[in-house]
Amino acid sequence: MLSNRSQDGWFASGFTLLELIYHSAVRSVRMQHGNAMMGLLMNILQTLMLVAVFYGMYLFAGWGGNGIRGDFLLYLMTGVFLYMCHVKAMGAVVGAEGPTSAMMKHAPMNTIVAIGAAAFGELYIQLLSVTVVLFLYHAAWTPLEFHDLLGCILMLLLAWFSGVAVGTIFLAMKPWNPKAVNLVSQVYSRTNMFASGKMFVANSLPGYMLPYFMWNPLFHIIDQARGFAFLNYNPHYTSVLYPVAVTFALLLLGLMGEFYTRKRASISWSAKH
Repeated sequence: MLSNRSQDGWFASGFTLLELIYHSAVRSVRMQHGNAMMGLLMNILQTLMLVAVFYGMYLFAGWGGNGIRGDFLLYLMTGVFLYMCHVKAMGAVVGAEGPTSAMMKHAPMNTIVAIGAAAFGELYIQLLSVTVVLFLYHAAWTPLEFHDLLGCILMLLLAWFSGVAVGTIFLAMKPWNPKAVNLVSQVYSRTNMFASGKMFVANSLPGYMLPYFMWNPLFHIIDQARGFAFLNYNPHYTSVLYPVAVTFALLLLGLMGEFYTRKRASISWSAKH
């Protein structure tokens, strides 16, 4: 049977791969959230709770908007949305099916499809959640105004993509020591609660504190997103090029590591999970 299979062209093979990723993404979303509506509501509630917590912190501490004139809640949401999109994408990829999964026995399923399915499934949930929250805020509270809406959307996608790249690194290491990788990924998520800079902007930081945050691509992404969202904020210390370069470098390393792991993975490794 295998000898009679025809060799598809590049276009047909690419279309088949995209179709497989699509169906796998639908399966991934349904596995994570048995009820699609409940999954969406839970993600929206998590986002709203995080915004409410930071709003309460700023309100009681009297910190104000950190020098940005404009909608204070939009200032908070630009940080929370991008943080959630980044860490959720990272978590989804880390939790994707690896080379020892039973699904990998079914051709043409492979780990690249599993990574793509987990990443796009989470992107769907995050984009839908952001759209619902912003629509409710716009309709029920106050009209929203973005200085550059397209730039904000691109930064949201970059936050997601960088999360996928980081998750790919962790996924490549996961079969070797799953417990340690899960712990490190959780530490990374918790560290970004502060290191992502969603509670402040780079322009407001004193010079001696900047090096503690400039290493983090998500810090650059959130700061640049606020530059696109607000007319009165112009990021001086961050750039878009840095997170793009780091993301592609991490993705390349992650895929190389995943290929190395896949070639050496044993089905007995699944007992480590």
